Amino acid sequence: MNTLSYKTKSAKKEEVERKWFIVDVENQVVGRIASQIAHILRGKHKPSYTPHVDCGDNIIIINADKIRFTGKKWDQKTYLSYSMYPGGQKSITAKELAAKKSHAVIENAVRGMLPKTKLGRAMFKKLYVYEGAEHGHEAQKPEPLKF
Repeated sequence: MNTLSYKTKSAKKEEVERKWFIVDVENQVVGRIASQIAHILRGKHKPSYTPHVDCGDNIIIINADKIRFTGKKWDQKTYLSYSMYPGGQKSITAKELAAKKSHAVIENAVRGMLPKTKLGRAMFKKLYVYEGAEHGHEAQKPEPLKF
């Protein structure tokens, strides 16, 4: 009797191989590029993807200050924060946030597309955002990533 046994291979955190990628987001639309970056941070581009293991790669984003929105989102999109005190809700538009911290726009977009768990927070720590073209990760030999 010939019985075939196919086992699903589940990745373990010790077996995961992480690569370093560099992404130039100059003149890229925020939401479209953020969804692709979140996809790679989760590791869904790998055949060994396992939902309960952090199998994603490290991503370096450069030129975050030259990102763009479509339509009138610079003036109409608002980011809310709450201080947990009564009346402590604050809102800021995308244009104001970009003037203060231009890297926060892309970080908020990517963070919103990752899981809201311990695993999602661990995935987000592998994202490095820089406002200019300079970064301090030459030693990791990042590969350029085109979408």
